[in-house]
Amino acid sequence: MVATTDREDFVRLTDPYRRELLAHCYRMLGSVDEAEDLVQETYLRAWRSYDGYEGRASLRTWLHRIATNTCLTALEGRARRPLPTGLGEPSQAPEEPLSAPVADVPWLQPLPDALVDPASVVAARGSLRLALVAALQHLPARQRAVLILRDVLAWRAPEVAALLGTSTGAVKSSLQRARARLEEVAPEEDLVTEPSGAADREVLDRYVAAFENADMDALLALLRDGVELEMPPFQEWFRGAKEVHRFLVARLHDKGTLRMLPTRANGQPAAAMYVRGEDGVLRPHSVQVLTVEEGAVGRITAFLDGAAIGRFGLPGELR
Repeated sequence: MVATTDREDFVRLTDPYRRELLAHCYRMLGSVDEAEDLVQETYLRAWRSYDGYEGRASLRTWLHRIATNTCLTALEGRARRPLPTGLGEPSQAPEEPLSAPVADVPWLQPLPDALVDPASVVAARGSLRLALVAALQHLPARQRAVLILRDVLAWRAPEVAALLGTSTGAVKSSLQRARARLEEVAPEEDLVTEPSGAADREVLDRYVAAFENADMDALLALLRDGVELEMPPFQEWFRGAKEVHRFLVARLHDKGTLRMLPTRANGQPAAAMYVRGEDGVLRPHSVQVLTVEEGAVGRITAFLDGAAIGRFGLPGELR
């Protein structure tokens, strides 16, 4: 009976942090699937050592310590999870067929907003945005942990040092290097842009309507001059409104051939695309995450993985 009571207490006290820990592991790993597995591992480790938890730190801090160490172990020897824009220069032939998908790259995955607390998406100051998560992948694992713990979770340097088994001075130095590296690999505006609520949804609604109606003029009007389009698992990507427009014109012809369901990912507006097959059934095609800047689309990251739609709790097909 005691063990059962302890288990019930553990679940009651720790479950409120599950979504927060998922966001933390996702920032570290760049993968929803792996983050969910590591949250499970975190709770297993926490339960095994729960008898030794005596309130020396807050329960939230204790769980984040376990989660961080679990992530660091998982990241040993791992390659970073990139997006196509982080692997080379933009392609110059938007009308040409794409090359074969690159299957041996562990691509970054989108994080459905529904899997994390809405309040944490806002309170974390954009720390789940695709641009930042992609930039974090350029950092060594321990440096990544330092930056997330200090700049996102607002831990004090001595707390981070204690977790990592190092000195406060080393933590401060690592944080400086991490911040400098982020400035090198991502433009500042990509890292600090905040969601603007209704304005973002208006842009998303216009974007969805343009696609569903095959209205290329309306779509072009939504694109910023320097817009970027990337489509993992394809390595090609395109920069510039004219280039992106030419790519889409070459592939999108008839009204009614697709349908898009609005959603959100990484604190950003997104849409799940379904394409109609010869049998008339609309099947999953991609999840498109938009970066909206000043009322226009600055980046389209289209995850061409029909399975990704399942993570958003959306239907497997439409009719």
